[in-house]
Amino acid sequence: MIKGKSKSIMIQGTSSHVGKSVAVAAICRILKQDGYSVCPFKSQNMALNSYVTAAGGEMGRAQVVQAEACGLEPEVYMNPILIKPVADSRAQIIFMGEVVKNMSAVEYNKKKVFYLDKIKEIISDLKKRFDFVVIEGAGSPAEINLLKNDIVNMRTAEIAASPVILVGDVDRGGVFASFYGTVKLLPKKYRGYIKGLLVNKFRGDISLLKPGNDYISRKLRIPVIGTIPYYRDIYIEEEDSVNLEREENKKLILSSTVENNKSGKIIIGVVYLPHISNFTDFNAFELEKDVSLIYIRDNKELKDLRPHMIIIPGSKSTISDLLYLRRSGLEEEIKKQYKRGTVVFGICGGFQILGKKITDKFKSESPDAGNINGIGLMDINTEFLQNKSTYQVEFEVNGDVFNCNSYLKEMSRRFINSKMETMRGYEIHMGISKPVPGKSGKLIPLFKIKSRGDGITDFNDGFIKFENKTTSIALGTYIHGIFDNCTFRKLILELLRKKNSIRGTDINDAAISYGIFKEEQYNMLADVFRENMYMELFYKIIRYGL
Repeated sequence: MIKGKSKSIMIQGTSSHVGKSVAVAAICRILKQDGYSVCPFKSQNMALNSYVTAAGGEMGRAQVVQAEACGLEPEVYMNPILIKPVADSRAQIIFMGEVVKNMSAVEYNKKKVFYLDKIKEIISDLKKRFDFVVIEGAGSPAEINLLKNDIVNMRTAEIAASPVILVGDVDRGGVFASFYGTVKLLPKKYRGYIKGLLVNKFRGDISLLKPGNDYISRKLRIPVIGTIPYYRDIYIEEEDSVNLEREENKKLILSSTVENNKSGKIIIGVVYLPHISNFTDFNAFELEKDVSLIYIRDNKELKDLRPHMIIIPGSKSTISDLLYLRRSGLEEEIKKQYKRGTVVFGICGGFQILGKKITDKFKSESPDAGNINGIGLMDINTEFLQNKSTYQVEFEVNGDVFNCNSYLKEMSRRFINSKMETMRGYEIHMGISKPVPGKSGKLIPLFKIKSRGDGITDFNDGFIKFENKTTSIALGTYIHGIFDNCTFRKLILELLRKKNSIRGTDINDAAISYGIFKEEQYNMLADVFRENMYMELFYKIIRYGL
């Protein structure tokens, strides 16, 4: 049992995808609004979406979102262990921002308890530095097969002497059974840590849920501290999967592509790779009212969609995903649409896939060293290295880009004179890509890197290529987060408008700041939680563990 004053609160869930990460972000913003210094923490995170800190360390994006809600710069101590799956039974283990090695599930399960001392040290330090620490669990704390080596749920709560709020997703059904089963499956010594139940994602009249809330409170002797309505209209970055709620618009767009083209919609199709990573690169497009961002999952969808731009995103397993594109017919369809005038953009692993050849002599991804041909739209060869590059970068659009295409020439004077600015992003990759010998003349460097985390400055990143009298355009870069920069996002959208004769917002109109937009969303999220939680009870729990 928890005694005395607590300086932390832990959010656990009855299962994965119940809304733990977003609940942590909401609580972080509430505490910040109320004048407290607050920090997020998750001892172990499993995700393909990651971020690079200013110091060059790699961490999960959920803790980046939570750090932003706290008003903090993301740091690796907020997520000391990051697991990035590379196969069904193997994953890359990242500890304190640096790659350890690839491990099997069995190997990691044996070794992860050795990280407990570092977790204890971090939590102790955070409690000294901040008024409150908001801790996130993972999956369910009642996975009885994992309890022995747990380092992310009740073991963390025990280390932090932290009260726990258990979150359940009522939208998926069975929320009361989930609460009851989770509590009763826990060892008795851990049940007392759960001080509140939070019902999440409720649709309809909240008063209709009251009898169920009252019953489960009596049955478990744990109060329900709130019922959070479904916050569909609030945009918070997801970490583990593309938001399926927003994907509901796909069927409408797929069935009315021609009408959307006539109405001035720019359609952007992101290929949903089996090992897709950092799909948050494209979230900023959802700010643009005249853009439809669609995730493409099969060949038929791409044929039906006929987007103005196809994006091949980052991948944790580039070679495997390239083979998937080949087997599924997506590779051939991408080539056909490229020849017909669809812009194709590759980011990180997608950039590598667009090239002529990928070499993996160190077996970084594949069990056998060797070469594999890429899609071939970009005249580059990629070689996988043994070490991962993780840097934050500052960059600008290479001025030569504006002199190589009629659409871009038309925009150049307005854009360069009024919009050119230093932009920011980050790199996470194992490979290096260079022009094919004798073919560099067809490639125009896309960005000029002004600074990088390792101190190297003034070099080029990525390329843009034109073919068929500039009808076909391919672009590629290693930089993640490029579309978060409204300058470059507006440039790409204006290029797509000019190329496809689509009317829309002029490039000189005020650009939407993604940073300001996210701040507004964090405040809206906090309002929803504040209005639908018993705040007096919440503060008693977080202060005293009562």
